[in-house]
Amino acid sequence: MFNINIENIVASTTISDELDLSKLAKKASGAEYDPNKFPGLVLHFTEPKSAALVFSSGKIVCTGARSIEQVKQAIDKICETIKKAGFKIIDEPEINIQNIVASADLKKELNLDAVAIGIGLDKVEYEPEQFPGLVYRSEDPRAVILLFGSGRLVCTGARKPEDISKAIENLYNELEALGV
Repeated sequence: MFNINIENIVASTTISDELDLSKLAKKASGAEYDPNKFPGLVLHFTEPKSAALVFSSGKIVCTGARSIEQVKQAIDKICETIKKAGFKIIDEPEINIQNIVASADLKKELNLDAVAIGIGLDKVEYEPEQFPGLVYRSEDPRAVILLFGSGRLVCTGARKPEDISKAIENLYNELEALGV
């Protein structure tokens, strides 16, 4: 059929009640912190390839991971980095997946005009003069799919990998039923 590739997972967690970002910036290698430009400290990791926004409230936003396992590894690295810098943190922070972005290729060209009419304007937005793709809103599971004439698509807004798969599969089945 087609492969679904997770491109990015955005996750958040809270690791402390309070962090001194100026102090952390001096002690954590590779940390970027300029409070005049952005209120958070940025940490980059190569393995797994990810970045973290660390806020003085102790909240963390992690981006760039491509699997739930990589999210866990990245959060562990972030916690390790902050502990090594001398900060006390929560032992097992709760990780919340905020958004998953995935891509797929249906391996066939699509007539987006026919798709928009067939699916119905209550589920899609299609204004080719403004954006070359069709925006499909999946209700169950909740996700948004950007569908292009090439057959490629980007799915975002889901919080579980299985929801991404289900949303894309539902759209694919709808397209098959329309014969487009």
